[in-house]
Amino acid sequence: MEIKIINQDEKKFFNDFMAWGPKGHVLQSYEWGEVKLHTGWEPIRLLVMDEGKPKAGISILKRKLPIPGFNKCIFYAPRGPVADYTDKDTLRFLFTKIKSMAKQHGAILLKIDPDIKAPNDEVVKNLRSLGFNLIDSGKDFDGVQPKFVFRLDISKPLEEIAADFHHKTRYNIRLAKRKGVTVKVGRREDLKPFYDILEETCIRDEFLVRSFDYFETLWDELVENGLARLFMAEYEGRYIAGTLAFIFGDKAWYIYGASSNEDRNVMPNYALQWAMIEWAKQNNCTMYDFRGVSGDLSPDNPLYGLYRFKKGFNGEFTEFIGEFDMPLSPFFYYLWVQVIPAYRKIRKDVVNFFRRAKKR
Repeated sequence: MEIKIINQDEKKFFNDFMAWGPKGHVLQSYEWGEVKLHTGWEPIRLLVMDEGKPKAGISILKRKLPIPGFNKCIFYAPRGPVADYTDKDTLRFLFTKIKSMAKQHGAILLKIDPDIKAPNDEVVKNLRSLGFNLIDSGKDFDGVQPKFVFRLDISKPLEEIAADFHHKTRYNIRLAKRKGVTVKVGRREDLKPFYDILEETCIRDEFLVRSFDYFETLWDELVENGLARLFMAEYEGRYIAGTLAFIFGDKAWYIYGASSNEDRNVMPNYALQWAMIEWAKQNNCTMYDFRGVSGDLSPDNPLYGLYRFKKGFNGEFTEFIGEFDMPLSPFFYYLWVQVIPAYRKIRKDVVNFFRRAKKR
């Protein structure tokens, strides 16, 4: 076996394996590395070659750490590597090569969060034996990637897929059509209206959103290269909701969703999900991923409504095996996981204390 560093001229060769290899994922695509390049990450793409053929691959994102006087960084491979996780020899070869590269780059850790369903004691054992620590990311959205998702098998005909939906979900899809909601494929000029609705959604649901520039980058790197599509729901001549979905190999992912505060009663979100599932089927996908939900299934959880909405499409509630860190520099890794988080918490508590005192 040998390691191959991928350059721009080998993008198609790299993507062909990363899309169709074992545990292929869009976040391991060449283009996703280009997206992250615009946000301060440097992509490093590797393939393990065996007799001229790829056997495993990884797209590592490198991020420099703001530690004065030290040239340190972190390595992160979102949903990677693309590999057979029961093949310890290949994994050991790959991670040994990454360790060697890490010394040159000053990396203090390698973080991975494989696309592998839990429980899988064999894979967890293999990763531990290769030097990884399992990191508990909680039941909500505390990890880098969602630990809990809904995934729908769409290998069956569309009629059978729809027949398996909860009756209320089917009703809402039909209701949206009856009310006159139409779903169209978004164009570049629709990106700004989508973002405006997304900001409205963020204010309502109290979460943060990236800048509009980031979504322009998503368009340039993913939509223009056939790895994503924008869907816009229109009602009475106005956009009232939109979604952005990714596609890679035979898999599709619902990534971003936005809905206006007005006209939510005409159920545009149901129409959008059905349109994305139809699109995935048209592109010969066999899996549609609704992405993150909370692992806390209590009806009292504020995130339970999201779980109930996605559950209505009768996907499989899926828990991944979690995040794993391979410490590459014990001292700096200790600072990363213990000292820095503690400092940030203390600073936050102090700021909040003085804010409360000022209001009295």
